[in-house]
Amino acid sequence: QVQVVESGGGLVQPGGSLRLSCAASGSIVRINSMGWYRQAPGKERELVAACTSGGSTNYADSVKGRFTISRDNAQNTVYLQMNSLKPEDTAVYYCKTHVVVTTRGLRYEYAYWGQGTQVTVSS
Repeated sequence: QVQVVESGGGLVQPGGSLRLSCAASGSIVRINSMGWYRQAPGKERELVAACTSGGSTNYADSVKGRFTISRDNAQNTVYLQMNSLKPEDTAVYYCKTHVVVTTRGLRYEYAYWGQGTQVTVSS
């Protein structure tokens, strides 16, 4: 059983900053990629940023230069530092982790999602 819990959302004014955290816990052998997605009302869920276990990152064009993803492998945690926030960044932000678990002696990779955290950018 694996749990994924996000925190750090809230209301912020345009130009402000927020830091999201996502921690995975449970029967984890290894975590491969970890990433953040977001979904605004009436829109599809989209990738914001992702980070491999080796530290390689990729970002949506809309957040490059403003958002930074980082992870603490020892703590199974991924962070998203969001600076220079814009109203169009308003969305529910979800953490997605690709976790390797052991089932009946064999290793499998599954994707787990967090419950989501609301980020609202408004004056």
